[in-house]
Amino acid sequence: MTPPSTFEEIITLLVAYLCGSIPWGLFISWLFKLQDPRTAGSGNIGATNILRLGDKWAAFLTLLLDALKGIFAVLFAIIFCPSLAQLAGLLAIAGHIWPIWLGFRGGKGVATAFGVVLVLSWPLALSCLVSWLMIAITSRYSSLASVITVALSPLYAFILTQVDLIVFSLVLALLIIFTHRDNIKRLLTGKESQIGKDSPSNPTPSE
Repeated sequence: MTPPSTFEEIITLLVAYLCGSIPWGLFISWLFKLQDPRTAGSGNIGATNILRLGDKWAAFLTLLLDALKGIFAVLFAIIFCPSLAQLAGLLAIAGHIWPIWLGFRGGKGVATAFGVVLVLSWPLALSCLVSWLMIAITSRYSSLASVITVALSPLYAFILTQVDLIVFSLVLALLIIFTHRDNIKRLLTGKESQIGKDSPSNPTPSE
């Protein structure tokens, strides 16, 4: 097989970032006639904040479409530049976090990250999903579930003997933990809002 050219590589990575940048949460809020998620709730376009705005179906649709961004970006890379699949996935997540269309202010990247991991390794994605659900259900904190799950993802990759995904999982963990730094501070001070409850006053980005 002919190796991809530099042009193909650039296009693949650009598509991944631009795909990740699509602000589905904002579009869904318009469709469901909700408040602007950038100025209400926790202040970002992720599914958890859409849920805070009061519509479970809108939140589910946002979650699904955000995950599909990651799925599409990796599949596109696998077709045209397989060697860049992991990097394309990370760029899709970065696009969600720092979307060019919204002044580089987006969501936390968890749903898009799940879509990326699902294509790269469904056993790893399943392990992370089970971990997230267990922590979220018992603690009622979406942010806590996300942080612990990504922190454990390199270990899951190691246990599943997917050595090629350990470094990817480490980078992903650092990225998601960084985006949750404010959530971690609120968790430590007991000010983080739980799933199904109103967001705290003076909102800052959550999910």
